Amino acid sequence: MSNHLMYVSPAGNDKWSGRYDHPLPDGTDGPVATLSGARDNIRRMKRDGTWAGAMEVLIRGGVYRLAEPVEFGAEDSGPVRYAAYPGETPVFDGGVRIDNWTERQLNSRTVWIADLPEVRNGKWYFRQLFVNGRRMPRSRYPKQGYFTIEDVPGFSLEGTKENGLFAGSDQFHYADGNIRPWRNLQDVDLIVHHYWVEERMPIERVDEVSRLVVSSRRSVFGMRDDEARTFAHYYVENVWEEMSEPGEWYLDRSEGKLYYLPLPGQKLDQTEAVAPRIECFLRLHGDPAAGLPVEDLIFCGLHFRHSDWHLPPGGDPENIAGIPGMDKQDLASSPQAAYWLPGAISLYGARQCAFLNCKLTHIGFYGIDLRHGCKEIRLVGNEIRDIGAGGIKISGASAYGPASGPESMRTGQHLITDNHIHQGGKVFASACGIVVRHAYANLIAHNHIHDLYYTGISCGWEWTYRDNVTKDNIIEKNHIHDLGFGLTNDLGGIYLLGVQPGTVVRGNLIHHVTKKNYGGWGIYTDEASSHILVENNIVHHTHSQCFHQHYGRENIVRNNIFAFGQEGLASLTRIEQHNAMTYEKNIFLTDGSPVYLGKGENALQRRAFRSDGNLFWDIGGKPIVHANFSKDEAARMIGLESFDMDQFRAMRYDLHSAVANPGFRDPLNGDFTMSEDSPAIAHGFQPIELSDVGPRTSVAI
Repeated sequence: MSNHLMYVSPAGNDKWSGRYDHPLPDGTDGPVATLSGARDNIRRMKRDGTWAGAMEVLIRGGVYRLAEPVEFGAEDSGPVRYAAYPGETPVFDGGVRIDNWTERQLNSRTVWIADLPEVRNGKWYFRQLFVNGRRMPRSRYPKQGYFTIEDVPGFSLEGTKENGLFAGSDQFHYADGNIRPWRNLQDVDLIVHHYWVEERMPIERVDEVSRLVVSSRRSVFGMRDDEARTFAHYYVENVWEEMSEPGEWYLDRSEGKLYYLPLPGQKLDQTEAVAPRIECFLRLHGDPAAGLPVEDLIFCGLHFRHSDWHLPPGGDPENIAGIPGMDKQDLASSPQAAYWLPGAISLYGARQCAFLNCKLTHIGFYGIDLRHGCKEIRLVGNEIRDIGAGGIKISGASAYGPASGPESMRTGQHLITDNHIHQGGKVFASACGIVVRHAYANLIAHNHIHDLYYTGISCGWEWTYRDNVTKDNIIEKNHIHDLGFGLTNDLGGIYLLGVQPGTVVRGNLIHHVTKKNYGGWGIYTDEASSHILVENNIVHHTHSQCFHQHYGRENIVRNNIFAFGQEGLASLTRIEQHNAMTYEKNIFLTDGSPVYLGKGENALQRRAFRSDGNLFWDIGGKPIVHANFSKDEAARMIGLESFDMDQFRAMRYDLHSAVANPGFRDPLNGDFTMSEDSPAIAHGFQPIELSDVGPRTSVAI
């Protein structure tokens, strides 16, 4: 047998050499039984001098139970390729099957009950349950919709949504009957949705007389409903007394019993219920500060499923340093993108490693987390589905401040392509499909991202005009759609932050982004976004504008199609004394909404941006209008101050632009194919090719 091959099989034994793909008839040798067994064999080969300098570990199909994460350090560096045996699918499962059910009647309902001594003894507590491959909900109250906070001690609703933004609280008053001293009260969570986050606030105590609930966590933000002048909405999760709907479940830690209300037609002997035991499957952790990375490990064709989540302890020293009280108490959320959460697969100080054609399903946190000191990682062709948070998180040391660090701790030069990320935000709604915080020179391309409650791709993590590690990123040919679902605010299909010279957003298809109160944008260049090229994108059917910039400088927006933004097509807020962006050779297609929108009195007259050579068309035959909208965001579209094209040109905008029908085949249904005689082409617009958007069927990996 080759010294370059090793085998893993459910029929194996970790005392064997792994040189055979099946057990020998005499039982003396065969494959190893676990991934850690293969790793340990390679370690021994390195120690005894039989290491051939490279290895391929082929893993037979079947289920491999993980009771703890598999760890790889610098000593495990390759080249080593851990791959599925040809034609087979190995599954690494972090869950335990629950099969000791008894069936009883509870409040005239059939309930299944499983006795779990490890839970009763404090050795196991899980927050997710999967039945027949489907995530099941913990009991919640109310069943539909939300309650509204009545009052927050010491907090006022006066002023704008930024007033008291970080004035978080660990308590609020509730309406009569909304909260009660339920059984196992400290296991009950308050879920507060406001701004662009969810605050998960475990109940500490309830005062029924004053109707005051106190949490063991402090909210990050003041508990108002962002721009709306009301307090935030919330629901209550994991309440024993409110378990009433088929599919709901409750884990009683004090009794050590799991309760589940079966769905219609489910039978005890034909149902698979799985509860996770671990939160992380793999850790590839080197020591970048010491110059000891973990290198050249490839994982190909593997399936990882069933991992749990918890609420990380502590505050947020990076983003809220200096805010009074924020470092004194555990927080209920992170300020944005659920970035404080780890990954079910974690890389730290890793270089030239890869995950190719793998699957991660039914997980509690982010899927894959590329942390400090990671360089040249390839994440290609993976599917990440049914996610507690988001798909892929990338970050390293920043240029300055609490998160700064030496070059060895910086992260970048990754290849993130052809992945399918969907059904996310199941626990942490504010998570992104892909979030790049402090990382440079990444290619994020041909990914399909959909069905999340917040942003598709987020890139950048600086809110002012200062140095930014996040630059030279290419975000192209991604298909991003069905985001928000009316749950969060201030989101975008692609969201950018900070000064990012060299960053390019091109050839992406973005559609159906839905906000709660404000801000469901397609492409969103947020605070201080600068020197970014946005070109050849198609953005349509957004709840707010297709393109929105909240202050920045010298961005170029060209040769894009922006269509059917419900509240307009392009907007700019916070006018500054420089050029914010230049629009050129874009097609703006509307159905009565304004094309350009500026916030505040005389915003558009102040020449805050440049635009020329564009084409405008209203499919209903209405005049093309541009507008200033009120500074009062609660009245966003009320009392627009509108300008027709002649007035707009008099302000020296779009002097060479045209109003003409671009002749799209079926734009209302997302078909923006145009004929060769389209006036847009004659006007200099280059047709946008969509056939290769999203994951490619054949990718060299």
